[in-house]
Amino acid sequence: MSTAAEQRAYRIEDLSRLSGTTVRNIRAYTDRGLLPKPGRSGRANVYDDTHLARLRQITDLLERGYTLASIKELLTAWDTGAGLGGVLGLVDEVDRPWSDEQPARIGLAGLAEAFGGGADPTAVEEALRLGVLERVPGGDEEFLVPSPRELAVAVELHAAGVPLAAITGHLRELRVQVEHISERFLEFTTEYVFQRFLQHPPTDAEATEAAGLIRRLRPLAQQTVDAELARAMRTRATEHIRRALGDAAPPPVEPGPVPPPLGPDEPPRAAPHASTADGDRQAPASGASGEPARGTTHDLADADLPVPVPPLPAGAGEPPREAVHAPAAGDVSAPGPGELPVPVPVPLPAATVAAVRALVGPERVPEFVAAAADREVAARRMDALAEGD
Repeated sequence: MSTAAEQRAYRIEDLSRLSGTTVRNIRAYTDRGLLPKPGRSGRANVYDDTHLARLRQITDLLERGYTLASIKELLTAWDTGAGLGGVLGLVDEVDRPWSDEQPARIGLAGLAEAFGGGADPTAVEEALRLGVLERVPGGDEEFLVPSPRELAVAVELHAAGVPLAAITGHLRELRVQVEHISERFLEFTTEYVFQRFLQHPPTDAEATEAAGLIRRLRPLAQQTVDAELARAMRTRATEHIRRALGDAAPPPVEPGPVPPPLGPDEPPRAAPHASTADGDRQAPASGASGEPARGTTHDLADADLPVPVPPLPAGAGEPPREAVHAPAAGDVSAPGPGELPVPVPVPLPAATVAAVRALVGPERVPEFVAAAADREVAARRMDALAEGD
């Protein structure tokens, strides 16, 4: 290690040439405290190997993407005895992207095609302000897309009929709420996890430990938000669809007990059938005729497809406000013991199929429709009996 007597002396021009830093930047770094003040020899400033080594450190950190403010903190920690390796690892862990999503590029023609028409200059400027798009240096008609997923969401919403102004307005509102969530998560983890690292400049070992904690905690924020958003969306979507369906919506289904696991030689259990006004009943997976049971799922991606449901008892098709005198229970035609109701196709409006699918999932659409029909039939029979009295 060189001693002070062995240090070479440099004029600022020599230091600039050896370090690859402009004279102007050397003076700026000195003014900002990143570079130690030079010595004096007569009326001239004199620099030594310490200044040259520090300038090379600053250049290296700038090339790695650190800001001058971050570099000053790192160098201060180094000067107070902290190992720069651990500190750099800590800053790297915080600064690296919090998503594995890779940016993409898109041109004006691609935007026009994605949004079904010409690229609206106002919408493009709004996307630039929000950071959904970023300008590419030297390319007036090409943009960087930091999050292709976010742009894909906007494309899907616009294709579904949402105006671009409404999409950007919703994004602004959402961003405020998400930034609040991130701030609260940082406050929470700082208070309970990282407070002990903030009492003094971290040592190399402490910085390495803190970086490891950040690496472990990094996915927790997104996992928590994903789980809570899924819960809230299911709750709110169910409430919305029940309000839309009104009296046609079945009562909420309470989760039943979890059945014990099957034994190695035990055959699969039949799924329980939906409850009806006439009592609970179960149906096997398929009938004797080979036709699918009522709970069988069909592809309902295309709307207005027939949904298989069992035939309705007599008297169920009259208008709801017409006085109906239902026949006695013994006169109603019903499947005999061991017989299964025969599914028949019933065309349904596309909006109804979509609403039911959103409520119960595509696999349970036929079962839901059948249960709703059973409930309506039972209600009308009760009305008819009451009027008969």
